[in-house]
This record gives sequence, structure tokens and C-alpha cells, in this order.
Amino acid sequence: MTTQQLPMAVPAPNLPARVRIHEVGARDGLQNEKATVPTEVKSEFIRRLAGAGLTTIEATSFVHPKWVPQLADAEQLFPLVSELPVDLPVLVPNDRGLERALALGATRVAVFASATESFAKANLNRTLDESLAVFEPVVARAKDEGAHVRGYVSMCFGDPWEGPVPVHQVVRVCTALRDMGCDELSLGDTIGVATPGHVLALLSALNEQGVPTDVIGVHFHDTYGQALANTYAALQHGVSTVDASAGGLGGCPFAKSATGNLATEDLVWMLRGLGIDTGVDLDRLIATSLWMADRLGRPSPSRTVRALSHEDPESRKEQ
Repeated sequence: MTTQQLPMAVPAPNLPARVRIHEVGARDGLQNEKATVPTEVKSEFIRRLAGAGLTTIEATSFVHPKWVPQLADAEQLFPLVSELPVDLPVLVPNDRGLERALALGATRVAVFASATESFAKANLNRTLDESLAVFEPVVARAKDEGAHVRGYVSMCFGDPWEGPVPVHQVVRVCTALRDMGCDELSLGDTIGVATPGHVLALLSALNEQGVPTDVIGVHFHDTYGQALANTYAALQHGVSTVDASAGGLGGCPFAKSATGNLATEDLVWMLRGLGIDTGVDLDRLIATSLWMADRLGRPSPSRTVRALSHEDPESRKEQ
């Protein structure tokens, strides 16, 4: 068997014809690594991801090195990949982070908000409303500079300190980010507790408050094995932007119960089976994740990577 033969494409009704994968492996995937990943390895990782056909690759985060030491090399990394013919969003926590990103020519930035008070305090050391107040001038300046702005919203489906998160609370944060000028929103299931009905309820509530589906992306963690089911629910609602991490890398340094992201390979396998176009070469993506797994010294948690690399040991030679 090769990835050119299976899975057999059997389309399902009322799904998008194409999905844009927002690849977060180089940022979200590596930010929680204990050992420092060399800048050159990160750069090569991004290049290989682009070579596999991914067109949106989150490169790094311009946060203070004290908070996320693994991404302290943002100034060194971004110029190494900035000429690639892909979108390279970067995270900016405040005006200083935005200034650093713009100085290097970044044209796509993201701010990261929380749907809960507890996580706003843990992640940003501010109340929820205080954090939104900080983002307002950042978004305004980014838009003035012609940048595309994404708004991440964490803890949309549950919080390790507060438990269930009311849908209306998430909607309030999302609409505040839209009102500031964010072009796109990413709904984060930071600790992986979402289920499909909850996903559909939140998407419907956002639509009812004037947030159109075409500006919404979804970001699921696979803590309880629900990431693909939740993605499918979002696709049924019309969402066509899905965040994923090559090889299933990632977590959250401020929420210890947050395990790996949805693996990009697992997502591509499902979308291919549904006849949905992604533009991604699965063989090259798997080879890239195997290459990175070797650099990190542990196997990829992606089930698709494990299944296909086991069946085709020659894939390692592509490294």
C-alpha cells in the first residue's frame, strides 16, 4: 500500500471542497519542548513543511524569552524563512512584540486571548478585560500597517481551573476581537475537552451574533481522542480553516493538561478520504515529521505517521 492508493475518496454531503490547513508545528508544536531546538533545525522544518504543500505555516512568537524560552530566537529565525512563497504568521503578545515582528517584515500576525479569567491570568498575567484592552491598540496598529490579524481564543470549550466555559462567554471574547478588527478567529480547545455537539453550538452562537463562518478557524487538541470528530463537526458547519501540527507536536506551557495538537497527517488522511482538497503531499509531510521526530529523539504521536512509516520503511530514506 502507498499513500497514493488509500484512503479511497468517498465524498460526504455538505462539506467544503477545499480546506486551508493552518500549520502550527513550528510554533505551537515546538514551544513546549524541554530541550532547545536549534534555529537551523526550526528553519529547515519550516522549509520542509512548505515543500510538502502547506501554504500557511505559523513560524514563531515574538513573546518575551522569559515566558517561552523555546521561541527566544524569533529575530534570528524569521529572516531565514521570510522569502518562502507561503504565509508565515507570527504571534505578538503586545505592542513591543508587534514592533519586533513588523521590523522583520512580518505581514501576518496573531494575538492570543482567553475565554476565561483563570487562563488570562496564567497566560497573560491580566484579567480577561485587561488583556483585551492591551490587544486593541496592537490590532489597530497592525491593521494600519496593512497586516492580516488573527485572533486566537484559548479555553473555548473548557478550562482546567474553571471547568465548563459558557458559550456566551466565548462569544463575547470573539466578538470583541472582531470589533477590534481581527480578520480571522481561531477557536482553541486548549485542553482537548470539546465534543461535536459543543462545537456546533458555539459555531451557531457565533453566527447568531454576526460572526460569519468564513472568518472562523478551529484549533483542536487530541487529549481525549476527539480532535478529528470535532473537526468533522466544524466542516459540516462550513468551517474551512483547520489548525494542525505536523507529527502531532505540541501542548501549552501554561496548561499542563493540554496534550498534543491534532496531527496534520491525521487531518490530511481524513480530508483525502472525504475528497476534500488540501494541496498537501502526504508522503512529503510524513517524511518531514519523521525527520523532526529524529531531531527530537522520540517517535511521532501521529497515528498516520506511525502507520505509514511502519508499512513503508523506505520513507525514512527520503530524509
